[in-house]
Amino acid sequence: MANRLSTEQRARIIGCLVEGNSIRATVRMTGAAKNTVAKLLVDLGAACEAYQAEVMVDLPCERLQCDEIWSFCYAKAKNVPAEHAGEWGYGDVWTWTAIDADTKLVPSWYVGGRTAGDAYAFMSDVAGRMGNRVQLTTDGLKVYLTAVQGAFGFDVDYAQLVKLYGNEPTGPQTRYSPAPCMGAEVKKVTGAPDPRHISTSYVERQNLTMRMGMRRFTRLTNAFSKKVDNLMAAVSLHFMHYNFARPHMTLTKKHGRPTTPAMAAGIADHVWTLTEIAGLLDTPARSN
Repeated sequence: MANRLSTEQRARIIGCLVEGNSIRATVRMTGAAKNTVAKLLVDLGAACEAYQAEVMVDLPCERLQCDEIWSFCYAKAKNVPAEHAGEWGYGDVWTWTAIDADTKLVPSWYVGGRTAGDAYAFMSDVAGRMGNRVQLTTDGLKVYLTAVQGAFGFDVDYAQLVKLYGNEPTGPQTRYSPAPCMGAEVKKVTGAPDPRHISTSYVERQNLTMRMGMRRFTRLTNAFSKKVDNLMAAVSLHFMHYNFARPHMTLTKKHGRPTTPAMAAGIADHVWTLTEIAGLLDTPARSN
């Protein structure tokens, strides 16, 4: 069981998981039992979520970008058995993320559906973590409009960047190719967003980081989540590692030393090790 592992053993398993390995691959690499790895993931995911919820408050973010990324649990929506049709945790699952364009910190994420209620829950969490007025950019998803207004009111400079796509490519050789982006339309919604910073480039790049860092987000594999609780735990662990333990190349060049997003945002004073992340299970009290 996870509580019988040493901190060093936990750190080794964590290292496998955050580098994009599946649970079965982690079992083969570490020798730990599958149930042990799965339990560690769930327990540590909860600890990571609690720690970040505690320390990521009154943040100095100024320019935020938000997006949502698709995945699925148990089976794709079209293959979900009739007895589970429409049940949460079966079929489509969306992970909403926000990123600070300056510090590259991901201050908030939310795993749920793609409804107005999910958008509001996510945006309320984002707004509650900010220490000052921010400029916010999202894509053109309509539910953002009411969600942002409900969460921020008029205390935000908000714009949408609506991508314009052409026809989807045809032919067997283009089966997995996306439709070409033909341009983008800027829609100012609230306040006075600076046109120079109306962008979703960083958060869209973060989607790639998620797909590379979490095996269950990788397309066209059998490594998808079977349980939504495991997906939520994996996301919490991923962002703990991304925010606190993974030096960001751009930030490192800027500051002249290995720098993580959490360090750039002023909520950590060093690069966390995997052992420190594992230690959250034993020392849940706040420590940066």
